[in-house]
Amino acid sequence: MKDLFDKIYADKGPLGKWASIAEGYFVFPKLEGPISNRMRFNGREVITWSVNDYLGLANHPEVRKVDAEAAAEYGSAYPMGARMMSGHTDLHEQLERELAQFVDKEAAYLLNFGYQGCMSTIDALVSKDDVIVYDVDAHACIIDGVRLHQGKRFTYVHNDLDSIEKNLQRATKLAEETGGGILVISEGVFGMRGEQGKLKEIVALKDKYKFRLFVDDAHGFGTLGKTGAGAGEEQGIQDGIDVYFATFAKSLASTGAFIAADKEIMDYLKYNLRSQMFAKSLQMQLVIGALKRLDMLRSMPELKEKLWENVNALQSGLKKRGFDIGTTQSCVTPVYLKGSIPEAMALVKDLRENYGIFCSIVVYPVIPKGLILLRLIPTATHTMEDIEVTLDAFDAIRDRLDSGVYKRLSAAVAEAFA
Repeated sequence: MKDLFDKIYADKGPLGKWASIAEGYFVFPKLEGPISNRMRFNGREVITWSVNDYLGLANHPEVRKVDAEAAAEYGSAYPMGARMMSGHTDLHEQLERELAQFVDKEAAYLLNFGYQGCMSTIDALVSKDDVIVYDVDAHACIIDGVRLHQGKRFTYVHNDLDSIEKNLQRATKLAEETGGGILVISEGVFGMRGEQGKLKEIVALKDKYKFRLFVDDAHGFGTLGKTGAGAGEEQGIQDGIDVYFATFAKSLASTGAFIAADKEIMDYLKYNLRSQMFAKSLQMQLVIGALKRLDMLRSMPELKEKLWENVNALQSGLKKRGFDIGTTQSCVTPVYLKGSIPEAMALVKDLRENYGIFCSIVVYPVIPKGLILLRLIPTATHTMEDIEVTLDAFDAIRDRLDSGVYKRLSAAVAEAFA
């Protein structure tokens, strides 16, 4: 019999094998200083395009004041216990009512963490006789939620309506045999590509097929739609989303999340979400902080307007200079280049050390081999100067990539890990 750890010693995984040269710089980097458009990395100032603080609330003085006052009044422990036992308060209920009203649903329920809560919601919605149909490019929290499902699941080609319908046909046939139902899962905005999910088209398929729709709108909440209520509002089909999920970790620059749906569905979920039933209640300082942030989202439309001014300037600038940013329909701004993982490392080091630009790097296995994705997250705190400096830097690194500079610089690395 093998030692359980034998496989770990033999294979660190597609990303783990780079740990000895990547950790602390390319992965697990340490940004320092107040969260803003410019922070410090490796002892120098960099323009930061890797923080999901869309509306610039993380270091906003009004937010900092409320957070500090809440911490002073309640500490970081209150309330103690799970919601069902001893962690329930009027302020938790108030936040849920205001969130439900904001996203045009009858009721909402708070989640301690987005990843954990999304998994648990999927688990609670389905039983072994039900069938899940979900986008192949879904976020890891969705994939892990689907893995908990003891019944059948089908993936459809990303945002492909023919594939969605084909899999709905398969799911319908199977559900009729098992006596179960169908849950379709999409993201409101796909976090790597920046594309919105085909929510309007999926909702239209309800005329032909019987299913319920769950939408993870982590990147859409606060950024899309007239009021900021997300991708469903943007596409005019919010009422067609049966269970709506969003996190506080993006536009609200905090910790926590929520789900919203019809009251009867929410009454069921709040009594069956294992991740919430058996976990400590969301801290009071986070609840009070979220109430303040939500109020600012509703009452300060200039935050979203500034965000989109920056998004449009960055994305149009990249396209004018011939960069491939895919088909993003959101703030998420991917820049696709061709190269190996060692070339990507050399390119990013050059970008950070010599041009003062910090953005996230995405490589295989998240995207296909031979591609480099530089992911930029514009925020309301960025300036036009930040954008111009970044565009010039991207021109320079593309020239160096195309001319083989990074290939030569990374040759030793590539040989060591061949």
